[in-house]
Amino acid sequence: MEGVIDEETRYEAVRSRDARFDGAFFFAVETTGIYCRPSCPAVTPKRQNVRFYRTAAAAQTSGFRACRRCRPDAVPGSAEWDVRADVVGRAMRMIGDGVVDREGVPGLAVRLGYSARQVQRQLTAELGAGPVALARAQRAHTARVLLQTTDLPVTEIAFAAGFASVRQFNDTIRAVYALTPTGLRAAAPRKGAARATPSAGVPLRLAHRGPYQAAAVFDLLADEAVGGVEEVTGERGGRTYRRTLRLPHGTGIVAVHEAYSAAAVHRGGWLDARLHLFDLRDLTTAVQRLRRLFDLDADPYAVDERLGADPRLAPLVAARPGLRSPGAADPEEFAVRALVGRAGAERLVERYGQALDAPCGGLSHVFPGHEALVAEGGAVGALAAALGDGSLRLDAGADRGRAGAALAALPGMDPRTAAFIRMRALGDPDVAPPGEPEPVRDAWRPWRSYALRHLRAEAQETRGRGAMEVP
Repeated sequence: MEGVIDEETRYEAVRSRDARFDGAFFFAVETTGIYCRPSCPAVTPKRQNVRFYRTAAAAQTSGFRACRRCRPDAVPGSAEWDVRADVVGRAMRMIGDGVVDREGVPGLAVRLGYSARQVQRQLTAELGAGPVALARAQRAHTARVLLQTTDLPVTEIAFAAGFASVRQFNDTIRAVYALTPTGLRAAAPRKGAARATPSAGVPLRLAHRGPYQAAAVFDLLADEAVGGVEEVTGERGGRTYRRTLRLPHGTGIVAVHEAYSAAAVHRGGWLDARLHLFDLRDLTTAVQRLRRLFDLDADPYAVDERLGADPRLAPLVAARPGLRSPGAADPEEFAVRALVGRAGAERLVERYGQALDAPCGGLSHVFPGHEALVAEGGAVGALAAALGDGSLRLDAGADRGRAGAALAALPGMDPRTAAFIRMRALGDPDVAPPGEPEPVRDAWRPWRSYALRHLRAEAQETRGRGAMEVP
């Protein structure tokens, strides 16, 4: 993935239908007016007719509509936005989390510390699309998912997807998919599956690229699961991870399944999920939080190539290709859990957690927000107060350097725990493993968090798994 530099390299990826590049860029065909993912199975267009774009939004802004065959809006997100810590990377993570839909471009700019004009200029210059166009593309994708997987009325879908009006919704769907909303719903692949209803939740396929070590991720989540908030059920190889979520418009219960096609382990694939949301406007945010938790937008090819070149890590990478560095479904929650441990987190849930109207399996509560935890006092209260007054930010677009410094200044926060929070809550792919010599750690950049996961996986196999272990 890191080798995608010029347009000729991109065209070779298109000619070979290389799925490794899905989401890293998109190509459009001037003679058809359609844009696709690189692995689209259609006949390869002539080079002179092809244009390349960094984002689907840029292709849409240029007047191209999404291919109905390869569905380019359903690819994994670019790993670049997880890695980059600059303004563009932070902006992309926040747009994915729904900030523009909730707060508009001015709200995004305030969070980034720039003017709205500066944010517009930087995104347009680098990506070919500004924040409004990027958010619009995301809304269109959310609308397509709801149209094709639920029987919700079209009007409800328009507002659930974040559109300001039904007219805006209709115009966008026609522009992006060259179909009316009703036509897009009718074009949904059936394959004998029953359509979902709101009470049954929204079924989704959470796409990833390349090999994915699902067992290692589910092992970690099972070890860390906080009672009442999370549970992992089933036997290894076919488990289900379920948890409650606190979301901008309400609460939700989400489930992600470990089992999927064995062939997908090597060629890329998806994790099946189902989301039950109090308010469907939270669909985009919930999906993005699951993607960060399961590290689904990672580029395993780039990670494995870099770490596999190191003699110490090479056998570990060969044994676990595509090992992920999981993030967090709720960064603030994770910071508290890292500070107090699993047992301490369960006590906080019992004392301050928001009870569900009715327990659902082993799920009974939503983890308490920072507003409630201030009353706990001590290190937890100090952390909650910092989250409340904004001196510590752990949202999707937080400045990782500033957050790290703010964490280090908190009472009761040791460097190892602060590094753990940075790696998981902030999704930082390049947190240095503690105790390793600096030259060794530098050789693993920019994937030191993944190197740590390999080292931990090896250690856990020899001495047994432990819960919520910090680096």
